[in-house]
Amino acid sequence: MYDVLIIGAGIVGTAIARELSKYELKVILAEKENDIANGTTKANSAIVHAGYDALPGTLKAKTNVLGNKLYPKLCEELDVPFKQIGSFVVAFNEDEVKVLERLKKQGEENGVPNLEILPGEKVLEMEPNLSDKITAALYAPTGGIVGPFELAIALAENAVENGVEVILNSPVTKIEKIEEGYKVKAGEREILTKFVINCAGLYADQVNNLINEEYFKIQPNRGEYNLFDKTVGNYVNKVVFQAPTPVSKGVVCLPTVHGNFLIGPTADYVDSPQEVQTTGKGLAEVREKGLKVLPNFPFYKVITSFAGLRAKVEGGDFIIEEVRENKGFINVAGIDSPGLTAAPVIALEVVEILRNITGGLKEKENFNGKRKAVVHFMELSPEEKAELIKKDPKFGRVICRCESITEGEIVNAIHRPVGGRTLDGIKRRVRAGMGRCQGGFCAPRVMEILARELEKDITEIVKDSPNSYILTGPTKSRKKDN
Repeated sequence: MYDVLIIGAGIVGTAIARELSKYELKVILAEKENDIANGTTKANSAIVHAGYDALPGTLKAKTNVLGNKLYPKLCEELDVPFKQIGSFVVAFNEDEVKVLERLKKQGEENGVPNLEILPGEKVLEMEPNLSDKITAALYAPTGGIVGPFELAIALAENAVENGVEVILNSPVTKIEKIEEGYKVKAGEREILTKFVINCAGLYADQVNNLINEEYFKIQPNRGEYNLFDKTVGNYVNKVVFQAPTPVSKGVVCLPTVHGNFLIGPTADYVDSPQEVQTTGKGLAEVREKGLKVLPNFPFYKVITSFAGLRAKVEGGDFIIEEVRENKGFINVAGIDSPGLTAAPVIALEVVEILRNITGGLKEKENFNGKRKAVVHFMELSPEEKAELIKKDPKFGRVICRCESITEGEIVNAIHRPVGGRTLDGIKRRVRAGMGRCQGGFCAPRVMEILARELEKDITEIVKDSPNSYILTGPTKSRKKDN
């Protein structure tokens, strides 16, 4: 029997798994998708929020501000890209300046340090490509950016290195209460566990309703984005928000940790947790609102568009609690923005709930919080490159020319804990296919490497989901020379 079953391997589930791996517990993490971070975590703004947005006294406010403080050390330990570049919320008129004043006061109540409202001239001095119609901006120097799916993968890897078991392609379809805890059907597995932690994201209400009375409903909210080429990656050097509305923090313009540029998202409620398609209307809105802040931005340099879904609930705050009628069943639901920032502290909250239920948790003596470093070949010195190629010639073969990713890096990503098994899985781990051509040149070669390393036929290699086959067979046969 397991001590804890975690349902959902997004940023929250993986953060909880890593935190629980610090204790003498038998933990299993079950994910319904083909990989870690395949839901909301893979398609969001990648912002580490300062913490002025959330209403004082809410779980969002508490976990956001504390989470922001944990990020520098956490990302250093897990070898994940993170930059504390600061953020602006810009105003174009007096009414919006009043919004900035409210946000500043709110942020100060939440404990956000060093907030200040800057006049338009100072804002343009700091970011000259912004619109000259901006009258003021709220400046939060603690705002930052991160690689969200990279962080979730790193958390999962480190959790596995410390004893957590991870199972993929394992949707939870049945939960029964038993004397010792719970019996859970996850994919083909029947799991006996003392405690269940439900952080199934967009499906958290469905998982809850398998055993508990319905008391919350997930409302999927879709956000569409444009991602731009690295040639405009430094168009602005801070996260730039527009004054928020009751529905959304608005379209944001920001650099990414890897040197690209991102504009989005929209905010539209949809009926299904699978409606992740982009729309002409949504992308037109991204363009219109992006140009309001960056009037001369070259939108023709877009390299891809995508959409992600946020799991909103009525009331607006996070749900982090033990269910009354079923002791030991903990819901972690409605984790929309700033869930990415808050995830490390949400994990601490869950551990505290478990500690109170059990009467105490025993810490491991041999916990290792440092994840094995990832090799980024092109960032090495010439001497380091030469030494690495001497040890492993695969690092001397560039597979993805746009991002300069080598075969050695791809092979390493396949064989790490919770390694990549799909084309998109490799893309998220080492960025092969993330560049200007979006995998147009390197995808076939990456598929060949996956097939070789996993000892599969190349037709078995999928893009992402289990049925997203790319190849079905040869288009024609070639006769042997006589």
